[in-house]
Amino acid sequence: MKPSVTDHVKIKRYNHPTGGWGSLKSLIRKAHGEGLLVSGIWSTLMRQNKSDGYMCVSCSWAKPAEPRPFEFCENGAKATLWDQTKRRCGPEFFAAHRVNELLDWPDHDLEKQGRLVEPMRYNEATDKYEPVSWDAAFREIGKELRKLDPRSVVFYTSGRASLEASFMYQLFARIYGSSNLPDSSNMCHESTSVGLPESIGSPVGTVQLEDFAHCDLMFFFGHNTGVTAPRLLHPIEEARQRGIPVITFNPLPERGLERFKNPQSPVEMLSPGPGTKMSSEFFQVRGGGDIAAMTGIAKSLLALDDAAVQNGGRRVLDTGFIAEHTSGFEEFEAYLRRTPWDKIVARSGIARADLERVARIYSEASAVIGNYGMGLTQHRHGTENVHMLCNLLLMRGNVGKPGAGVSPLRGHSNVQGQRTVGISEKPELVPLDKFAAFYQFEPPREKGRDTVETCEGVIDGSVKAFVGLGGNFVRAVPETGLIEEAWRRLRLHVQIATKLNRSHLIPGTVTYLLPCLSRIERDSQAGGEQHVSMEDSTACIHGSFGYRPPAGPDLLSEPRIVAELAKATVGGKSAVPWDEWVGDYSLIRNEIERCYPDHFKDFNKRFLAPGGFHRDIKASKRVWQTPNKKANFKAPTMLETDPDIDVSQSDVLTLITIRSNDQFNTTIYGYRDRLRGINGTRMVLLMNKRDMQRLGVSDGDEIDLQSAAEDGVERRVRGLRVTPYAIPPGNCAGYYPELNPLIPLWHRAEKAHVPAAKSVPVRLVPVSGQASK
Repeated sequence: MKPSVTDHVKIKRYNHPTGGWGSLKSLIRKAHGEGLLVSGIWSTLMRQNKSDGYMCVSCSWAKPAEPRPFEFCENGAKATLWDQTKRRCGPEFFAAHRVNELLDWPDHDLEKQGRLVEPMRYNEATDKYEPVSWDAAFREIGKELRKLDPRSVVFYTSGRASLEASFMYQLFARIYGSSNLPDSSNMCHESTSVGLPESIGSPVGTVQLEDFAHCDLMFFFGHNTGVTAPRLLHPIEEARQRGIPVITFNPLPERGLERFKNPQSPVEMLSPGPGTKMSSEFFQVRGGGDIAAMTGIAKSLLALDDAAVQNGGRRVLDTGFIAEHTSGFEEFEAYLRRTPWDKIVARSGIARADLERVARIYSEASAVIGNYGMGLTQHRHGTENVHMLCNLLLMRGNVGKPGAGVSPLRGHSNVQGQRTVGISEKPELVPLDKFAAFYQFEPPREKGRDTVETCEGVIDGSVKAFVGLGGNFVRAVPETGLIEEAWRRLRLHVQIATKLNRSHLIPGTVTYLLPCLSRIERDSQAGGEQHVSMEDSTACIHGSFGYRPPAGPDLLSEPRIVAELAKATVGGKSAVPWDEWVGDYSLIRNEIERCYPDHFKDFNKRFLAPGGFHRDIKASKRVWQTPNKKANFKAPTMLETDPDIDVSQSDVLTLITIRSNDQFNTTIYGYRDRLRGINGTRMVLLMNKRDMQRLGVSDGDEIDLQSAAEDGVERRVRGLRVTPYAIPPGNCAGYYPELNPLIPLWHRAEKAHVPAAKSVPVRLVPVSGQASK
């Protein structure tokens, strides 16, 4: 693929705060670029994340009951502008471009063509997408699916589909006979979904939005808040203004957790000052050094507790909580006592005195929130990272009380909610007996494929068909080269989407592109205009009501497309009244409540209320749904989160993949990573200056990056610009998804199968092809 580069590249340190005038200028630029500068888009944004409006289509941060006047962030507004562009990608575009030609286009340029407006079918003879009627598309897709073994068919969801569409989709797959229901959380927070149940008995966090107003300390591990969840900056700012410590561990110094100037505050905007200092302490942990850093803090807490016992002082550990509510502390204590400080410091890259100071601050706090992102989850031992954060919180009873708890910061807007209503390849997580009784079919009981297993099946040929409800699967997964090559051998490839992306350009034998309504647009069905619902990162359910005009007259809603596919494929094989459900989404919500009564009591009555309603998360009440009915301390097996990386070779670096503030997941809004000062390109490699000198490269040099995995597969990304950056020695960083080809499929979390994208072994290769010295 051609490099994602513009004619003008400028790299200069950005010294301004997150937010501020930089955010406003960026939005004006984006609105102009999408032809929306003088449109009604600004009134649309005023309804974003409001009780009578729509949930943001990007991140899953909470929607408050009492919203601010502008309840959107820079990236959320960009998502709306990108979604509601005036551009249209219709039959004329596809008639003018062969698919093989479009494969050379950058990701940004593909989506920049605008909204898809008509169903399309790929014609291998012409190498073009051509219009097809909805009836023909549904009929032919159903015919193809009926020919295949259901176990060979994958039904994938991105994190954008509503609860209603997701519930219908997983029922369709199960009635058809497939348990293959991977989703985008397999690639980011599956380590959370596996690790938290083992530690506290809940697959999701325990923190609610109101807890941020009652905490007296916050930790952040491995999360770039200013890019991936900017609305969270407001509760952090409010905490800092109350004098609450915010302690951050991250390999890169991200601006969102350094300085913030609130665009909604005229006083702040007009002030010449640098804005609010967001992190009271910011530590640049070595990539993959989080277990070591948390071990150091926990070891220091134990030492403080020993001193308190010796001196007759107040205990530092919450011994009452530990005795009543937990199991495994003795083994964890033994792990802390035997782990030497020299190894903790070497692996974390943080001085002992600094970790001891953090422990002292923590010991004086009574309500602590532990926030984390993919910097913890995307490692070989990502699940142990999650365990270790839980251990740290459990030591002082910081789970299950106001202002305290574990807070995994999810990415896409409903990725957590989809799991809640049945999108899972794990049968033990789904009420299959209820489905069988309520809808009169026998669901498959075997485990299905997750995302990595789907990729393995595509490569070995056991996966024959792929149906995607949103997303950009081929671009998002690791091992991109092998996946794209094998993808063309699929018999059937179906994508439900709003915009064109690279995954749509890798056809199978039979390939369809089905355009759908956006969440922001009016959804008119037989029963009138419809609401949908989502779950945010804090396990709160919210309504969402689109009111913008549809991008085209032929677009169908996601529930309607799912229903029509189901009728064409498994019509008459269950008691699901597909047409009735599509006519009135409240009927779907009634069914969700019937299948999941603990979480969705009075669903239709409560979901449109300001602030929505919370799921019943037992761990937040100190009810532990673990096999032993206790919260569990779980000692890590080692300090190393990625033991298969051999960094003893002097030319091997550990790559950390990152996002810019001009993208959301695989969607690239532009080439201005303002917060890092990188403009005009995404083909950069951020390096420590000492590593640059050691490896003989200079600022601006062009290099290739090659996987250091020794498994016989060549993985290389070409044409990266070396850029000095404040990153720990031995680490380097570059953009996702451009660097995904460097990640072996086997390089994944051991239990959760999350790609270990935050710790990829690589070597620099000069463009001449000679290895760096």
